[in-house]
Amino acid sequence: MTDSPTTLTLTLDGGDVVIKLRPDIAPGHVARIAELANDGFYDGLTFHRVIPGFMAQGGCPTGTGMGGSKKPDLKAEFSNAPHKRGVASMARSSNPDSANSQFFICNADSSFLDGQYTVWGEVSEGMEHVDALPVGQPPKTPGKILKARAA
Repeated sequence: MTDSPTTLTLTLDGGDVVIKLRPDIAPGHVARIAELANDGFYDGLTFHRVIPGFMAQGGCPTGTGMGGSKKPDLKAEFSNAPHKRGVASMARSSNPDSANSQFFICNADSSFLDGQYTVWGEVSEGMEHVDALPVGQPPKTPGKILKARAA
């Protein structure tokens, strides 16, 4: 890919979620998300943790919240970007440099996360499909990413 991608489209059961990518604040994370998406890594994975009034988390190949891609973990790229409704950010362990493939989309303002997690995008279309994801940790029948592609 010669040009940097500007959007990530997640095709869910209910429809498409378009995320405007933010390479200006998280170039390494945007590159990783785009690479994994275009390699088909996210296709068929679930949102294994969906908490109303907080966020929906996906991108774990095992569906447990404990897995990641075979690629090395990423260095944190924290910024002043707020964790508001619609923001896409990387999930990680207690180690700030442990983000890999898992991400979450805030379904409510979550400013307590600001400066502690790497924001890499913001939903520009389809937030209603995030809101419609089955709730739970994990949900009884988790919502699926049918296809993810960066363009």
